[in-house]
Amino acid sequence: MSKVRIYTLAKDLGVENQRMLEILDGLGVSYKSVSSTIEEETVDLIKQILAEEGTESMATAPEAVTAEVTVAATPSASTLAVSAAEAPAKAGSDDVAPVAAATPEPAAAASAPAEASATPIATEIPHRAPVVTIMGHVDHGKTSLLDYIRKTKVAAKEAGGITQHVGAFEAQTSKGRIVFIDTPGHEAFTTIRARGANVADIAIIVIAADDSLMPQTREAIAHAQAAKVPMIIAINKVDLPQADPDRVKTDLTQLNLVPEEYGGDLVVVPVSAKTGVGVEELLEYISLTAELEDLRADPNAAFGGVVIEGRVDRQQGVLTTVMVQEGTLHVGDFLVVGENYGKIKAMNDSNGARIKEAGPSTPVQILGFSDVPNSGEKVASAKNEHAAREVVASRQSDRRDVENARVQRRKTLEEMMGPLSEDRTVNLIVRADSQGSVEAIQGILARRETDTVKLNVMLAGIGAPTEGDVLLASTAEATILCFSVTAPAGVKKIADNKGIDLKSYKIIYEMIDEVDRLIKGNLEPVFEEKYLGRAEVRMVIRHPKNGNIAGSYITDGSFKRNAKAKVTRGKETVYEGTIVGLKRFKDDVREVKNGFECGVNLDWEGVMEGDIIEASEMVEVIPA
Repeated sequence: MSKVRIYTLAKDLGVENQRMLEILDGLGVSYKSVSSTIEEETVDLIKQILAEEGTESMATAPEAVTAEVTVAATPSASTLAVSAAEAPAKAGSDDVAPVAAATPEPAAAASAPAEASATPIATEIPHRAPVVTIMGHVDHGKTSLLDYIRKTKVAAKEAGGITQHVGAFEAQTSKGRIVFIDTPGHEAFTTIRARGANVADIAIIVIAADDSLMPQTREAIAHAQAAKVPMIIAINKVDLPQADPDRVKTDLTQLNLVPEEYGGDLVVVPVSAKTGVGVEELLEYISLTAELEDLRADPNAAFGGVVIEGRVDRQQGVLTTVMVQEGTLHVGDFLVVGENYGKIKAMNDSNGARIKEAGPSTPVQILGFSDVPNSGEKVASAKNEHAAREVVASRQSDRRDVENARVQRRKTLEEMMGPLSEDRTVNLIVRADSQGSVEAIQGILARRETDTVKLNVMLAGIGAPTEGDVLLASTAEATILCFSVTAPAGVKKIADNKGIDLKSYKIIYEMIDEVDRLIKGNLEPVFEEKYLGRAEVRMVIRHPKNGNIAGSYITDGSFKRNAKAKVTRGKETVYEGTIVGLKRFKDDVREVKNGFECGVNLDWEGVMEGDIIEASEMVEVIPA
């Protein structure tokens, strides 16, 4: 029995995707997204429901017509005036009633417009075009696919070579505008993400049908997952005789990526960048994904954007490509990027044409900065040059404060793993000397997981760690573990600067011990209360600064500063708190043992002679 995709059926029946999903929900049909397929029986039910809805609307149509006729039958003031003017010419008898008598009263006529104008008009933030990046292994056809889309979907006025400089281009499709980021690769994509700039909304992973998953393919997938953006797989080169798309789909399942036709939610589109097969379907999936993501931006909001790339032109100077994310950019605006600012002298769109303003999801090339900004830096606008200078001065001051307070300080384990919760994930990147070592390490790691701590191997590859690994670790807060391979000095330096744990081992058990430490660092510690000692209050000393101090004699165990304290009076507990201070004569001490007198400061005014103080502390229970 053949199947039909939901969005295709919605298109054929002239129904919105959202309405189609509502009908499926009512029928109890499960689906992953609008690109999921449904059975013919379900299609027949949907057509029947829509037919019934159409019949109901036809049944109510006469009422609507009657209402329209009724309204039309009520003469307006202007109509009555014309009728009155024409009345003498048409009248042939005294049976015609005076037309003026039918004129409505002024008060009643004026009330309708007043009521209509009182209704507020709600303004909704408009949708914006999706921003897409294409990634994948070398020679799998990323550039060819971009070139095909560029030639067939970009306006003819595009100047040759301009899009390569701008770093992005806009494609006009039947579903609307799509913006593609033409980046050098996934490392540049992650560099931008590592700075906290959410530029791309959708990632397209290109995989050659005759080559399947390769090292850079796995890296690209890991980068997209770390960025937490929707991912679409484009299986390219399906026109080749040796193409095997089914092998690619099967290999994807090994990475826990299950295509829709296998029961998963991963969109996989076979394409050919040479013949154009499947490209239109790929563009439609991009539009559908954007629709589900409900991408919106306010063109009237304060401007916000991000640097895609920057370069120095010998003739023009510094040229910076900026993606507008919020608000509208105008020629003459002052912009602040990092610790630099500039004024927009000129602005080009992705076609190379001069423009004066640009709204959300628009890549523009700007002339106006004196220094080349870094990719991924956020761009903000300033009212004038004075305001821009103030922002830059404030950022420079903040940077100096941070540098003085924390010089090359590495992240602690708690900072890397974030706040503790019930279920935690330790992200790892594994590098080893051979495929056998990689598989062995992955098997060992799978057995080290616990019910509350999961080990997520984001990337496992052969050879020394790369700068891309460090960028991925920075984005995903991961630890890099190397077995029998050594990181180059440059990579180590970058890892140190970014505070990334990069550790190398030659003995597998040492690596396992490190993983155990990572797991232990993510487990919620278990504490129990441990008894320390007991003291009898023999006198109360009034202190002008510290309040009442209990002059006590330690009868058992010992007392420690900052220990927990419980005060009992007879059989009643009158206070529970903390020992904030201990004194021996005039000296502050950390601990007082059995058989000695001391002053106990409980930061509590109610202590009395004869009270008994018990001290305890919370200690971590070390699991067996």
